[in-house]
Amino acid sequence: MEEPLIGITIGDPCGVGPEIVAKVLSRTDIAQWGRLFAIGNTKILETSLKLIGSSKRAVSIEHPEQAHIGSEAITVLEVPKVTVETPILGENTVNAGLVSHAWVEEAGKLALEGEVDAIVTAPINKTSWTLAGIKETGHQEVFQRLSGSEKVYTMLISGELRCMHLTTHLSLPEACTFVKKDHIKDAITTTDMHFQKWGFKQPKIAVAALNPHGGDSGLIGREEIEEITPAIKDAQTLGIAVEGPIPADSVFNQAIQGQYDVVVVLYHDQGHIAIKVHGFEKSISINLGLPFIRTSVDHGTAFDIAGKGIADETSLVEAIRTASELAMGAGIKA
Repeated sequence: MEEPLIGITIGDPCGVGPEIVAKVLSRTDIAQWGRLFAIGNTKILETSLKLIGSSKRAVSIEHPEQAHIGSEAITVLEVPKVTVETPILGENTVNAGLVSHAWVEEAGKLALEGEVDAIVTAPINKTSWTLAGIKETGHQEVFQRLSGSEKVYTMLISGELRCMHLTTHLSLPEACTFVKKDHIKDAITTTDMHFQKWGFKQPKIAVAALNPHGGDSGLIGREEIEEITPAIKDAQTLGIAVEGPIPADSVFNQAIQGQYDVVVVLYHDQGHIAIKVHGFEKSISINLGLPFIRTSVDHGTAFDIAGKGIADETSLVEAIRTASELAMGAGIKA
């Protein structure tokens, strides 16, 4: 494939999303990753371009095929059905929730219809979505609904560390109750399938333990004995190179050192903390289980610095690079 066509949602208009999208699409080196365009609002991106001192202008397009990044302009696909109010930077608003949700839905529909080769998402704000009456907690839930996918997982990447999450947007008590043999086995097999598709002949998978010290033979919890180990053994009988459960205070360093290609983690913070401590700026998110490619920044709307022109676009650059490589069949790289 030459020049994958990639749509980039601009995120919550009251946060740093429009700014980092403007920064990335103003870079002279970004076109190497494909034909890129924003999904959002032209006026908002114009404001962001001026904020960062870019000489480029935002131009509205009606179809992704019109996408281009020229020396003078970047292209923006708008969603006609939504009315965009002037953003109140750094605040949660109903309109911000409505429009950012509409942009995410548009991106998902374009991907499902084959109009784009991949989508990349800037951060939304869950509180703004809630204010707008939206029940979905994030991008993943929207894309799962639109695609009808039975199970969708989130994997975070920062350099050589990759964490595939068994659960994400669940409270800690809910996440713990989800640690069941069948769920873990499915997460392992899904991980193996995707990594093989991405060029890993026999991916080396680790499964993190839930309890301190891996449960200490049942003294500090029995999930390792009753749920996690049986799931791993079942996966091993399928020929999958998976080990564990490995205590969470050891497994991430082992993965960074190259002992494992990916760690299956059991709840949100178990993976997120490891990834962000290892390399916050470069960390990104990828969904496994969707029928299309979706990558994302691994940070929030950063309301405290919105409109100041100081937001770091590194994560978005990495998300675009990874989406491009996946679209071209090059797999994932550190």
